[in-house]
Amino acid sequence: MILPPESPLWLARCVAAHPKKGLRMVLAIWILSMGFGTASLLGQIPEANGPAASASPAAVRERLAWLRLEIARHDELYFKHAAPEITDAAYDDLKRELRALEATYPDIAPPAESRMGDDRSGRFPLQPHGMRMLSLEKSYTAEELKAFVERVQRQVTPAEAVFVIEPKFDGLAINVTYEKGQLTRAVTRGNGAEGDDVTANLLVLSNVPLALATTAAPAPERIELRGEVYMTWSEFERINQEREIAGLEPYAHPRNLAVGTLKQQGVEMKPADRRLTVVFYGLGECEPAAARPASEQGLLAAIRAWKLPAVSGRRIARDANEVWREVNALGAGRKQLAFPIDGAVIKLDDAAQQTQLGETAEAPRWAMAYKFPPDRVATRVNRIILQIGRTGAVTPVAEVEPVKVGGATVRRASLHNRREIARKDIRVGDMIWLEKAGEIIPAIIDVDRSRRPAEAVAFVFPENCPGCGKALVFEETVVRCPNHHCPAQVRRRLEYFVSDAAVDIDGVGQAIVASLVKRKLATHPADLYALPQEDWLQVAPAKTVEKILASIEASKHREPWRYVCGIGVPEVGPAAAKAIARQFPDLNAWARATEQDYTGSRVSEAARRAALQYFSDPARRGEVARLQRAIQPKI
Repeated sequence: MILPPESPLWLARCVAAHPKKGLRMVLAIWILSMGFGTASLLGQIPEANGPAASASPAAVRERLAWLRLEIARHDELYFKHAAPEITDAAYDDLKRELRALEATYPDIAPPAESRMGDDRSGRFPLQPHGMRMLSLEKSYTAEELKAFVERVQRQVTPAEAVFVIEPKFDGLAINVTYEKGQLTRAVTRGNGAEGDDVTANLLVLSNVPLALATTAAPAPERIELRGEVYMTWSEFERINQEREIAGLEPYAHPRNLAVGTLKQQGVEMKPADRRLTVVFYGLGECEPAAARPASEQGLLAAIRAWKLPAVSGRRIARDANEVWREVNALGAGRKQLAFPIDGAVIKLDDAAQQTQLGETAEAPRWAMAYKFPPDRVATRVNRIILQIGRTGAVTPVAEVEPVKVGGATVRRASLHNRREIARKDIRVGDMIWLEKAGEIIPAIIDVDRSRRPAEAVAFVFPENCPGCGKALVFEETVVRCPNHHCPAQVRRRLEYFVSDAAVDIDGVGQAIVASLVKRKLATHPADLYALPQEDWLQVAPAKTVEKILASIEASKHREPWRYVCGIGVPEVGPAAAKAIARQFPDLNAWARATEQDYTGSRVSEAARRAALQYFSDPARRGEVARLQRAIQPKI
């Protein structure tokens, strides 16, 4: 029997089946299932306790497909756009469920070699790492951290183990290579094997030295130093103050801004405009091998001797209790730090013991990150507004009294959908508890009903679209404007198409897009390629228009999936777009495709249905044909 997620019996069965995992993971999966409509599968498939008798291969495959696509979507949001939608803990639960299914059903679901995130943007030259650049396993509880420490102590020889505890910087991982003491390359982690070469940007925008100081310690012939690029709180506040004076929306979090700054392209940025900071704490390839430090403490001493910025606040521990004590001490003092951190990194100190333990496809077995619980603050809901997305989805957003969370000022928080508002009973005037999902995206956790104003009433969605006045369509979890020509939708589609999430056309910001739509100069991405210079001059100054036209020309040679994603078909995000681009030779073939043409593809059923429905309109097929002609040669 398949139980609905609303059923108490469904929750009870999940908890009974997974007593060691507890309610946190079960509830996280339940919430996800409510939002994404996969509850019937969750009722069938176990996580780690062996296959259920009722589980069918088809149900397993469908759940696996959804998990892989959903994880890929969240990887895209976090690693490439610094815009996570869920907490790190919920993301890790998805990955744990996937691993458990792959282990339980190896014939149906052979495990992937690696499912690390990938920050390669497609806008920079790619460079391989001399040694793979891994991620870290994460822990969220004292029990998980204690289990890691005790496992390491059991496996190393000799049994005495020393652990180094360091701050976990909240920025972008970087691999900087020095050859004969001179900086030659700076590359992001990418997919672990290769990443974006951001050397030029890093040299202009950061404090990274061009050469190693070798007076106190000789430099190896070639060494890869791993570190983090981040923005200090003071720099972040300075930039936001300037934006507020200029009437612009402040940035949400320094990590988001640091990633965007380092990955910018085609814009001349002066060091005085934004400053990034680099800190080093790890080692990759080192030649000769004899030059490798014998311990983490030795590595940090060498980094300092070379006059490089090294991680500070290092702590030492020798057992699980000491590790937990030092992690808590680090967490207690993080608000006094000049830079953002979101946890602690616990490493085995001895390099020989590290080699003995080795690594998985994704992470070393001798290190773990502990994630601090997110900050939680109280504030008041002043207003609930509706935002219309590029596919017509109408998303409620709470405007709140400005409040500091995790070092940044928050003014808005997503309410996700009408079911979320009803479930939490969020009303205008309410005092709410607010956190940051993944330390970046503000999320309303709870409502303090004891402080609810007497006049507060439940929020009711309007019947008509606030952007065009058409009647809204109320689906199970989504409220949607069905008018494809709604001006708000048109603006969002064009904004997304020109963004770095899609085709990346520099210089065309929200204000220019709004002017184009208001003057009826552009309603579809194909229009951007057809506009003459005189039309662009109606919405932007001459120098900006020159940059825009150059960027439009460069955008004709992007990766195929970026055009697919940028068109704005519902359900077709980056992961689905990549599968579609592999299946079809060009945009026209995709627009004319039938159900049979998708045979053998990895395109999800939801994306297939949405695309077939979208292109049932001949006018849309015509617009795509115009876009295809503009970006010749064919993708």
